[in-house]
Amino acid sequence: MPAQFILHKSTDQQYYFNLTGQNNEIILTSETYASKGGAIYGIQSVRENSPSENRYTRLMSKDGQYYFLLKGVNNETIGKSETYTTPQARERGIQAVKKVGLTAPLSDKT
Repeated sequence: MPAQFILHKSTDQQYYFNLTGQNNEIILTSETYASKGGAIYGIQSVRENSPSENRYTRLMSKDGQYYFLLKGVNNETIGKSETYTTPQARERGIQAVKKVGLTAPLSDKT
């Protein structure tokens, strides 16, 4: 299945999106948005910022898992990755977002 942005509406009426890779695994999850338009703007922000290396912040969770944040030019977090067991796996996740984030189509599940 091709990579895609999947737009969802949560039970508390908030909107969020997931970016899936070419393997259909979630590689990035957005923050929540009060409006559908806000979430769509967030997807556009991923498209604009995902190719830029300096937009990724690499972190480690308290339980020793690796993850990354994708941030916009305003330094606000656009999305958070899944967790990875190694730094190398985290780097593969970043490369996947760089590869598909620019052109992945939108699937609206709201």
